[in-house]
Amino acid sequence: MNINELQPRQGKVDITVEVVSIESPREFNKFGKSGRVANALVKDETGQVKMTLWNDDIDKVKPGMKIHIENGYVNEWQGEMQLTTGRFGKMEIIENASAPEEKQELSSEQNHEPVDAEEKTQKTSNEEVQVEEEVI
Repeated sequence: MNINELQPRQGKVDITVEVVSIESPREFNKFGKSGRVANALVKDETGQVKMTLWNDDIDKVKPGMKIHIENGYVNEWQGEMQLTTGRFGKMEIIENASAPEEKQELSSEQNHEPVDAEEKTQKTSNEEVQVEEEVI
């Protein structure tokens, strides 16, 4: 799927985009739970769209990275479309634009041992869905 095919209130979005920029995160408190949200601008060869990043996803994504959104959702805020992972979607970093030293840091757990990229993605995806379900 491409950005130019996105429509407001569209679900089951499967798309690969490049992160252009990320705004500073904002903190919020909803139903007694606090969280963070930030807007990012993402693009592909057909256009660009804002993307909403929630909580830990904010720290994982940097400009220049290519990310894949699976089962995402497109909402509309103040007349502008925004892509998000939603409650049931997941985000995977498929290309990291950082230096090799930074790549290794992103692929290690607390004990600083390298982990398999698929294992890391699976852990990240499960944690992200759980966090979003709690916040939304």
